[in-house]
Amino acid sequence: MLFHLYGDFSLYQLLGWVLVFVGLIVTNEIARRTKAGGIFFFLALPLALTAYFIAIAVGAACGAEWALKNPTHVYMNGWFHYAKLYAATVGCIGFMMLKYKWGIGAKEWFKPFPFIIVALNILIAVGSDFESAIKGGFTGGWWYSSEGVWLYGGWWNWLNGIAGILNILCMTGWWGIYSSKDKNRQDMLWPDMTFAFIIAYDIWNFTYTYLNLPTHSWYCGLALLAAPTFAAMLWNKGGWIQNRANTLAIWCMFAQVVPLFQVGTKFSTLPVIYGTEYAQHTMAIELSNPAVQPALGSPVAQGIVAILAILANVLVLGFIIKRAKAQGINPYRHEVWKGTPDFEEAMARAEV
Repeated sequence: MLFHLYGDFSLYQLLGWVLVFVGLIVTNEIARRTKAGGIFFFLALPLALTAYFIAIAVGAACGAEWALKNPTHVYMNGWFHYAKLYAATVGCIGFMMLKYKWGIGAKEWFKPFPFIIVALNILIAVGSDFESAIKGGFTGGWWYSSEGVWLYGGWWNWLNGIAGILNILCMTGWWGIYSSKDKNRQDMLWPDMTFAFIIAYDIWNFTYTYLNLPTHSWYCGLALLAAPTFAAMLWNKGGWIQNRANTLAIWCMFAQVVPLFQVGTKFSTLPVIYGTEYAQHTMAIELSNPAVQPALGSPVAQGIVAILAILANVLVLGFIIKRAKAQGINPYRHEVWKGTPDFEEAMARAEV
């Protein structure tokens, strides 16, 4: 068991998960299918929210009560949340430039942009993992993060941080970026990003959220990762990274503005690192007091998911090295997964 899902709120927790999962799939479809949808979600909406965030920051600096009590300021004022939101949004804009061939998006030298922005996002998370590992101590310990959450850092964070670095090395075929050949150019395709990478990434990223965003990981770990993977499995072959960026940016915007959904309602779901006494009636917001260290549950799950993350990424990287040697190619300059079903299905959709 990874989460406390057997309390009085269990039906709300399951309903909340389904609502987030379906909501992300629907908004991703709106954003990817038309230029208007993409422009709204990744240009107009972020500009409006930026004005809102600046107003809150200025108001809080001036001591305005409305700003000081604003949920975004109280619960989402840490560096990581803003870094993730804007890095994901920049990625979405860059992906639109590539698929619609806007400006530098039509240039050959711009094709590695997806690798660069994904690697940057992973490195942000790796830095957060290493921070928790240092502050928690090797054998494990509680520390209070700048996001207002008690985290139990330990060796599992070191392991998952290393898995994140390996995951960057598992991204291959950096120049193999295409537009889909449907009339609207709905998708930016990266065919060499097959399900071998996607599974390794999903395990690593879930582990990251489970360790470092524990009070959010039921949603930003499981539902947020399941939505783009589900779409890529069934109808958007080769478009997983676009799905992932779109859903991540949309989720980050929602979570930044409505943080209490995850921590202050019956939808709140806690992982088992927090003791069983929190399984009944407890919302995550109740564990945000910096003066009250929570009771420890079981850190075993944290260790297990971290071990799975590094094993998955070592295995995929090993396959990449083996295939690259057999083909006599550089797996980053060339596409190493040619001939596999995932790659060929994606290429069948590509405008070459």
